[in-house]
Amino acid sequence: MKRVLIVDDASFMRMVIKDMLVKNGYDVVGEAGNGKEGFKKYVELKPDVVTMDITMPEMDGVQSLKAIRSFDATAKVVMITAMGQESMVKDAILSGAKGFIVKPFKEENVVAAFNKLFPQ
Repeated sequence: MKRVLIVDDASFMRMVIKDMLVKNGYDVVGEAGNGKEGFKKYVELKPDVVTMDITMPEMDGVQSLKAIRSFDATAKVVMITAMGQESMVKDAILSGAKGFIVKPFKEENVVAAFNKLFPQ
């Protein structure tokens, strides 16, 4: 079972993502409310994949992605973004993001993004 860390400043979004992933066979091993906390949890938990909101206080998702990838160049991070954040999306791709999920999202899109990372 693949281990997931969810990083989002909205607890409701973390809960929604967690429910979707658990229902589809993923093990959510941790949650963080900002990018700085997300980086610390990544180092501590070493999950197989991270979902990372782009816009967060303290340290945004792109900064956290860069920190995680400098710690672990093989890290798999899927960015979660709202419409209209194209420049940050481009920066995240260049920084090594492995996928994107656009809000509002459907469960099948979230699962498809994860399944692409871990082909059967």
